[in-house]
Amino acid sequence: MMGTIANPSVSYDGWTDVLRCRKPEASLIQKCTGGVEVKWIPRSSAGLSAALVVAGLGACSSGSDDPNQPAEPTIQLVFTPASVSFGEDRSRAVELRNTGDEAAGPVELAVLAVTDEGGNAVPGASLSVSPAEVATLNAGASRALTLTLDVPGSVGSGDYGVVLEARLNGEAAATLGASFTVVPGDGPMITTLEISGGAPQARQGEVLSYTVSATDDQGQPVDDPIVTWRAEPAFSGLVTADGEFVAYSVGSTRIIAEAGGAADTVEVVVTSRNAPSGSFQVAWHEPIELRYTSDHWEHGDVAYTGTWGCRGVAAGQCGDALYVWDIAVRDAPVLTDSIKVDARVVNDVKVRADGTLAIITHEASNDGLNGITLLDLADPLHPTVITRFSPPDLSPGIHNVWIDGDYAYLVVDGAVPSSGLRVLDISDPANPLIVASFYGGGSFLHDVYVRDGLAFLSHWSTGLIILDVGNGVAGGSPTNPVEVSRIAIPGYDVHNAWYWPDSGYVFLGDEIAVPGRVLVVDASDLSTPRQVASFTLAGAAPHNFWVDEAAGIAYFSWYENGIHAVDVSGRLLGELEKQARQVASIQYDVGGACVAPSGTCSWAPQVHDGFIYVSDLNSGLWVLQPTF
Repeated sequence: MMGTIANPSVSYDGWTDVLRCRKPEASLIQKCTGGVEVKWIPRSSAGLSAALVVAGLGACSSGSDDPNQPAEPTIQLVFTPASVSFGEDRSRAVELRNTGDEAAGPVELAVLAVTDEGGNAVPGASLSVSPAEVATLNAGASRALTLTLDVPGSVGSGDYGVVLEARLNGEAAATLGASFTVVPGDGPMITTLEISGGAPQARQGEVLSYTVSATDDQGQPVDDPIVTWRAEPAFSGLVTADGEFVAYSVGSTRIIAEAGGAADTVEVVVTSRNAPSGSFQVAWHEPIELRYTSDHWEHGDVAYTGTWGCRGVAAGQCGDALYVWDIAVRDAPVLTDSIKVDARVVNDVKVRADGTLAIITHEASNDGLNGITLLDLADPLHPTVITRFSPPDLSPGIHNVWIDGDYAYLVVDGAVPSSGLRVLDISDPANPLIVASFYGGGSFLHDVYVRDGLAFLSHWSTGLIILDVGNGVAGGSPTNPVEVSRIAIPGYDVHNAWYWPDSGYVFLGDEIAVPGRVLVVDASDLSTPRQVASFTLAGAAPHNFWVDEAAGIAYFSWYENGIHAVDVSGRLLGELEKQARQVASIQYDVGGACVAPSGTCSWAPQVHDGFIYVSDLNSGLWVLQPTF
């Protein structure tokens, strides 16, 4: 039986991806097997659409159930030409046309990474497109686009490629391939070139640094020669333009440097990384069937799990509850209490480090007054409400929260620019006070992570923004956040971030793009963060993650792909999935899909006392025991 649309005036960030039921090209209503009906609501601020699901669950298919209905209109995007090759002129004009019979929009123009012949990302080189988004492209209409290629002098000679995607609802609807060639420059005549540094042997994933010395035909040293680096075979590793080599495959690799007609080669023997290996064992699980499960937090002997959306099962309920679990016996949690609030999504829960206070977030409250609820944890197994804080400034809803001492950092959901960060003074929890706000522009804010006086804002297509909120690097404070720096990655929507101060790395997630990629940003120099590495998995996108910094192991939740443990110790460079760093993975509830009756849909992991606690959208709390 077809369900009815629930609260169609509200749109939720993230539902597009979590549902795995994309907006059909022809209609705003999509029917899904098992009795799901989805209504798509455009979110022009984010360049996405959101979905509301009501009753029933199952795989999705667009279109009508009636075979006698007339054919539905379609959207068909094409680039003309379908591919381009850049010469000396690094600017090209192309056209994006909608050859279907229904308007499309918004259309996001996303550029992927520039790669060399071996498929390795090329630092520094980039392609930009103007405009970066087309709000609406009517049936039969076209839009002129300007492509501009930027290739710094540090990029060596060779053939390179890059892909431009036209995306609807986060998925590629059309692609354009671009290629270019870099030829050797007209520098001084170099007759000798000698590589130094590095080592004769390296493990997979280990980084070696090389330099060169060059002399001209008069025997004089050549300062700063333009050097082209490469590894042979190409799949064996990555060499950056600065002479940094990271080993991928076991065996013999030749590192080759070329400059001005001269060349030198050194050989490296690459051995196995010998990363930790093992598996996960399910230590405990008891399904939570009435509500979908959102984020969670463990503190001491207690776990707290949030709830999400409206679940269309027998006696199903909306996301208006926080569940409290006694985890004194780590592999046998016991439900001890629940807190009900006026919300349809309790997306996030955080506990202050001293364990005395918790905050849960509200979205889609029935009375329209969203915000947060502050909880007294004097009895952590039976929290009591201190106050519900829902001023008009928070009415779009609070999606995520972070607590740092006497301050709470709130992510306001909703349209740009009402989205953004609000800083709350909670020194008197019964009387919270908004003391600061920040909006980075461009797109909505999705998440915040605060550590060492720095706030890391996951600002979607705007990128990662780093704020000084007490670190001192830019004179900021909680009441006066000051931007330190930002980094935007073309085609990447920053959903969440984890900062590891001792390493200087920030791990970023994008919950939309498939195959999913976690990016690693080097923020050791906070003023100039730069992307240095990535970890890619096919088939699904990542959601939240947790890094066990003492062990050098990252735990990535990966929706239908489950939980993946990855060795992130040492220096990180290049494509981590090619470096034998994966330690273990588990699809603990195989089959199904996100927002389905069953099946793995990993939301978030947390490391606690040697166990991995995982919230799963479909099935609640899981406790995993790593065997590595």
